[in-house]
Amino acid sequence: MLNHKGQALIEYVLIVAIISVITISLVNYFGGYLKDSITKTSCSLVDKEYESGEKPGEGKCVDKKNESNT
Repeated sequence: MLNHKGQALIEYVLIVAIISVITISLVNYFGGYLKDSITKTSCSLVDKEYESGEKPGEGKCVDKKNESNT
C-alpha cells in the first residue's frame, strides 16, 4: 500500500494558495472602490460631506457647506 497523505496535503496547500492569490488580486483591483465606500459611510457618521477624488480611493470627508441663506 502506498501512502497518499502527503499528496493530499500538497493539493490542499495549492488550493489555498490559488484562493489567496485571487483574493489579493481582487482586493488590489477593487481596493479604491472599497476604500471610497467605507469613507462615504464614515463621513455620514461624523456629519461631514463626502468629496470624491480624481482616482478611486482618493475620496475624503469635508465639512458640510452652509446651505442656509441668512
